[in-house]
Order: sequence, then C-alpha cells, then structure tokens
Amino acid sequence: MILFPAIDLKDGQCVRLVQGEMDAATVFNDSPAAQALEFERQGFEYLHVVDLNGAFAGEPVNGAAVDDILSSVSMPLQLGGGIRDLTTIDMWLGKGVRRVILGTVALRDPDLVRAACKAFPGQIVVGIDAKDHRVAVEGWADVSDVLAVDLAKQFENAGVAAIIYTDIARDGVLKGLNLEATLDLANAVSIPVIASGGLASMDDISALVEPECAILEGAITGRALYDGRIDPMEALRVIRDSGVAGAAA
Repeated sequence: MILFPAIDLKDGQCVRLVQGEMDAATVFNDSPAAQALEFERQGFEYLHVVDLNGAFAGEPVNGAAVDDILSSVSMPLQLGGGIRDLTTIDMWLGKGVRRVILGTVALRDPDLVRAACKAFPGQIVVGIDAKDHRVAVEGWADVSDVLAVDLAKQFENAGVAAIIYTDIARDGVLKGLNLEATLDLANAVSIPVIASGGLASMDDISALVEPECAILEGAITGRALYDGRIDPMEALRVIRDSGVAGAAA
C-alpha cells in the first residue's frame, strides 16, 4: 500500500482545492519544491503532482515548478494536468517524471492512451475523476454520461500501469475516502487502482490496511496531511507494519 502525498500546483504555488473549485484554493506552500523535499524527509517514497492550471488550459502551465520539484527530490513522481499528446508525455518522461497521468484525454481520445502505453510501457496512468459515478473532465468542469467503471474497462489489456479513481464529492472536504466505489472499480478490472479524494484521518489509513483493500496499489493524501489531521510518520508506520503490499513502477 503506497501513500502518495499530493502537490497540486496553481500559479506556481502548492495549493489544495475543495471539490476542484479553483477559486476555493488554499495556499499551503509558496515553494512546491520545498514541500516535495519535506515529504521526502518524512519518509514518503512516491509523489503525486497535478498541474491544476494545466488541467483547465489543456497544456502544461506550471512546468517550472515541476522542474524545481524534479531537481529537489530523488523519489519518483507521477504527474497529471494538461497532458494530452504524445509529445508532452515524451517531454515529461524525458525530464525524469516516472509516470504520466492522462485524464481528460482518456475519455476524449482513448486510442491515444493505448498508443502511449505502447510507446511508454509501464509509465502511463489513467486518472478517472467521477461525480455520481460518471466521468468528469476538463478540470472537472464537464461531467459526461460515461460511467467510471465503463471507462476503466476500455483500458483492460492496454498496458495502463494504474488507474487513479477520484470521487469529486469527497475531494478536499475531509469526509473520508469512498472506498466502496473505489473497491467496486478495482474489482471490476485487472489494472491496479489508487484511491483518491477525501482521505481525512488516521481512520482512513486504518481502513486502507484492511484485507479487502490489499487489491489497491495505494491512496493519495492531500489536505489532511497539510493541516495535520494525519501524522505522516504514524501513517507510514501503520502501513508498513500492516504488511499490506503495494508496488508502483
């Protein structure tokens, strides 16, 4: 079970949103690179980074901040937000990003996801953000009629390294992970699934190490980590002592 600390980038700063609303951003650190380094010092082993401006613009916007993070830490990172073509994927992987997250394009152009998996094996993650079980894209501004589980099934045998499933209603509001929906998705496909959205307390960490969650690759933590609701050392100890395995490329 991998616990991924999240760095969301808006205007070059490390922020957290509430249910994806850009005007509800709370700035937690002016230096994303310093925040990444702190996470590494705390013992985290894999970083989750999202270019929020890029998700809305459809192209990378906070590239300088990502470059600073890459030069500051040795732990691998996965990056999403505004990555919608093979050239951009190749650029980020060439700079040292370990895995690229494709969100909007996974719905709009699933063939590109398949092509990316073939060109960059083991390095493509699909981000599925859902509202009432339906896929939302364009920075969550547009909710489609496609069910999250149906989109996930499209990528069976495509070579997708993992699926990040985010329940938008839970994101940033500290109501707890939607493990029921996440596990339903994980049990519907053979692709490893990462839980995201709403991780609120050590109770969520305890739930993640229960046997039924062993199927998950991990979970992403954001606001609860920044505001002290989760003690990073204790959370990592609970996961480590549980023996629940998780592996990421």
